[in-house]
Amino acid sequence: MRHLILSVSIPALLLAACATGPSDEPIYGLAPDRVEGPLEPSTSAPPHFPADLTPAGVRAADDHLALEQVEGAEAMAFVAESNRKALAALEGDRRYETFRAQAEAILTATDRIPSPSFLGDGIGNFWQDAANPKGVWRRTTLDSYRSGDARWETLLDIDALAKAEGKDWVWKGADCLAPDETRCLVNLSDGGKDAVVVREFDTSTGLWVEDGFILPEGKHRIEWLDRDTLLVATDFGPNTLTESGYPFIVKALKRGQTLAQATEVYRGDIGDGGYGVSPSVYRNGDGEILAVLIHRPLDTFRAETLELRGTTARPLRLPERVNVRGVMGQQLVLTLDEDWTWQGQPVKAGSLLAVDLTKVRSVPGPGDIALTNAEEIVFSPGDRQSIEDVRVFDDRIAATVYDNVRGRAVVFQNRGEQGWPEQALPVPENVSVHLGDSSRKSGRLFYSVEGFLTPSTLSLAQVNSADAEAIRSAPARFDASTHVVEQFEATSSDGTKIPYFVVMPRDLAMDGSAPTIIYGYGGFQVSKPPAYIPEMGRLWLENGGVYVNANIRGGGEFGPDWHQSVLKENRQLAFDDYAAVARDLHQRGITSPRRTGVYGRSNGGVLTSVAMTQHPELINAAVIESPLIDMLRYHELPAGASWIGEYGDPRIPEEAAFIARYSAYQQLRPDADYPRVYITTNTRDDRVHPGHARKFAARLDEMGHDHVYYEETAGGHSNDADPVANARRWARHYVYLAQQLID
Repeated sequence: MRHLILSVSIPALLLAACATGPSDEPIYGLAPDRVEGPLEPSTSAPPHFPADLTPAGVRAADDHLALEQVEGAEAMAFVAESNRKALAALEGDRRYETFRAQAEAILTATDRIPSPSFLGDGIGNFWQDAANPKGVWRRTTLDSYRSGDARWETLLDIDALAKAEGKDWVWKGADCLAPDETRCLVNLSDGGKDAVVVREFDTSTGLWVEDGFILPEGKHRIEWLDRDTLLVATDFGPNTLTESGYPFIVKALKRGQTLAQATEVYRGDIGDGGYGVSPSVYRNGDGEILAVLIHRPLDTFRAETLELRGTTARPLRLPERVNVRGVMGQQLVLTLDEDWTWQGQPVKAGSLLAVDLTKVRSVPGPGDIALTNAEEIVFSPGDRQSIEDVRVFDDRIAATVYDNVRGRAVVFQNRGEQGWPEQALPVPENVSVHLGDSSRKSGRLFYSVEGFLTPSTLSLAQVNSADAEAIRSAPARFDASTHVVEQFEATSSDGTKIPYFVVMPRDLAMDGSAPTIIYGYGGFQVSKPPAYIPEMGRLWLENGGVYVNANIRGGGEFGPDWHQSVLKENRQLAFDDYAAVARDLHQRGITSPRRTGVYGRSNGGVLTSVAMTQHPELINAAVIESPLIDMLRYHELPAGASWIGEYGDPRIPEEAAFIARYSAYQQLRPDADYPRVYITTNTRDDRVHPGHARKFAARLDEMGHDHVYYEETAGGHSNDADPVANARRWARHYVYLAQQLID
């Protein structure tokens, strides 16, 4: 997810919502032009639908508010009893131990590709396995890494550190000061939360720095300015965080200072949105600073971009929907999320540009001389294309370009008036391409390719020559010979063609009998291209299953417009896309409602809970993981208000009305024929509040609907804290899906 909107508090009388929406349709039912198939719009309100849609009215209709207290006594008792039942149903299944062992073997395998990052003159890696479930941060030389039999030096052992300090430490990465990268800010999370403790580590000694920077737990935004100065956005005390719990003040923190002693360099506003203000320091390959920028979110997607020159931050003349990707010389490399007129020339959303920094300064600096012969549009995408990853070097730009959800990797070089000719890096056809870490100093770039049935191959590119060598290939984790991949299109409610991939047995009988999982996300401009998912292949495909990846609107597969077409009042279209894919699968005979299940997490939990409540006739299973579900109170649950730009603001009557039409928590009905669903979340999730999942399960229970609810008590939103625990998680998922779709 990305950035927020805050609206001023409006008196309750003015917020009082009518019983009808803007078009006078009942707000408790589905809009008739959105409904296809046997499900008809309801003419009566669900029993727990709020009498009015003001925040007070929504709260009054909610009989499970106690479950929003993360570690409250009633909530934890609910979790304990639900977990007891869930573990009996799932881990008591005859398949569980086989699935768990298979998943653990995959997730802890020692022949995985160690994910590389450039660390000084060598290569760094964070590694987890059965012996080191919390992981070790380690390094080696590039030659050693290339050899395939690397000799690793351990820098930090997180298992040992957690044991010594009595903390449930989870690694959240390190930020090292260029160019030598010996001084590093290590981020440690207690239990997997997004909030971290920061400590300074010296890779040359392998020790914590004696007079090093230390920051208490928080959702910090930190950048090295120099060896003895940090730019920090964090919780500086009362009234220094936005409604979402993110910072809006940037300070310069000198070595030896406390946060209270730091010098303020920029202040946004407490009403700012998104994930909080953040500083960025851009350097060339020699470590010299090219620019210091401050990103100030105005809402989830709009932001102000400022340049910090000395102690003064001045806004740049850039559009509000823009992503700064880096700085190259005096050119600002960015991608547009909205159309923009630049130098009198229209530039379409989704384009990659390298604009002259001097031209976008609101106040030119001394000695500013604009480039006069530079072509600034690097790449303009077609209708079914998008730019995904971008890496900026001293004189080149590397990027991934997707065409109908198939990727390629290219290097662009500025040729002045001749434009930006591109050179292709070696990439097979019909795969996903991901750019990894890069080194401006050496001009090198790691990138990988993968497909649904093709394990990842890691290559190392020299961008100056666009040469690359494959240096690692992951072994196959399941038998892919039994399956094929096809791409189809479904027609949504408004006629839009929705692409989706199907991974299915070669000899599939098109009689609707195949157990099928439909995965979807559909939000925040996050693309979902083909991915090699080894545990899915081993636990699902090898057992005859079908896997579907639905590229519904809300993602970034076809650029910003694909995302923005389903924001706020148009959100129902994303749900219609998902239902259209299910119907298309049924019409083709690939599967049937009895054998169809859906899976989604986080924003995908909105999607799957709505799929269940709006179209139970299309599915027989739903894995609803780490979900947003109570969409009329999501802004009240940290860090929900940061996503108002995506979903809308429930405090505004018109927006509450369209949100209420789909919010699954309020739309549950006792007389509906829902499938037995599986809801799961994490107590330590400080990104998507566990109250969503708890309340949904409690309401299903009181209505008498069969369901399974399980809450992991450690790990956070990302589920990457412990591969052994993650194996148990995947085993539970696939046991449930097998029970519903195969048995």
